[in-house]
Amino acid sequence: MALSIDPDIRRARTLDSAFYRDQSIYDRVRERVFVRSWQWLGDLTDVAPHGSLAPRALLPGLLDEPLLLARDGGGTLRCLSNVCTHRGNILIAAPCRAEQIRCGYHSRRFDLAGRMLFMPEFALAHDFPSDADHLPELAFTQWQGHGFVSLAPHAPLEPLLSELNVRMPVQALESLSEDPAARRDYDVAAHWALYVENYLEGLHIPFVHPALNEAVEFASYRHELFRFSNLQVALAKDGEDAFEPSTDGPERGTRVAAYYWWIFPNLMLNFYPWGVSVNLVQPMGPDSTRVSFRSYVGDAARRQGGAGAALDQVELEDERIVEAVHKGVRSRLYRSGRYSPTREQGVHHFHRLLCEFLE
Repeated sequence: MALSIDPDIRRARTLDSAFYRDQSIYDRVRERVFVRSWQWLGDLTDVAPHGSLAPRALLPGLLDEPLLLARDGGGTLRCLSNVCTHRGNILIAAPCRAEQIRCGYHSRRFDLAGRMLFMPEFALAHDFPSDADHLPELAFTQWQGHGFVSLAPHAPLEPLLSELNVRMPVQALESLSEDPAARRDYDVAAHWALYVENYLEGLHIPFVHPALNEAVEFASYRHELFRFSNLQVALAKDGEDAFEPSTDGPERGTRVAAYYWWIFPNLMLNFYPWGVSVNLVQPMGPDSTRVSFRSYVGDAARRQGGAGAALDQVELEDERIVEAVHKGVRSRLYRSGRYSPTREQGVHHFHRLLCEFLE
């Protein structure tokens, strides 16, 4: 199946429904999209001290790549493979502090930069050690106290982060504290891309989210598209909680209820007056998705009002509609649809990026 989307949203049709059904397309997406995109690893508080080691599993259920965050004695933080280069044993199972990385299988040892230092019973091995005996180091970037990694980046992350820094001066994510009690992992019986599509348009808000619709001005809801991300801006209705009106920029003099920032392909950063909610969409199969929610709070007293309130209820409403759409796109009688030129620019942008990566 050829995947292409007309660049003119006024003429374009949505992705062919086979995209959501076909296992071979799902496998292509795994290798062409997720292997080559930047993925959020979470906050880095567990590797703040020198000598810290912390394992991370990159997209369990899809990539299942064992990674290791390692901060050496000089303070440099790296993302390494967590797989021993001898026989493939997992090196570090839980966060710890150490001066070296030691494999528990045959005692191969590495420094915290990933260089192999010692291996017993290899004195007779030719051309040993070589670069292949060191731990692979991955492309890794830190931003606002959070880590991002890519196995084989299609493009650098820094331009995208620069757009965030310029466009989102309202919250310093690094200064916020995670609320462990607000951690949620939702399993959704639907294709991951359908969940992302639902996030990227405000068209459904009046029909699916009655409480949220009471908090935001639907008529002024708008989108801004960037190269590998996009932003949705929701203004607050009178009497609803909002950011203090800015004195410059696109929102000058207006009361913003929420900024919804999406990073291709599966990360959502939701900025509210109380802090930031992070949503990570994790494909588990063509028919299953896990969505992880993490909340970073600056002003807990404001969490009960405005667009950032009742997030669990909004999620359940989204799940119901996305699961219904998943059943619908598998119909033999449905092939594709059309985009609303005024409300579905984000979905059109997402689909064009998918086609770009897949081709």
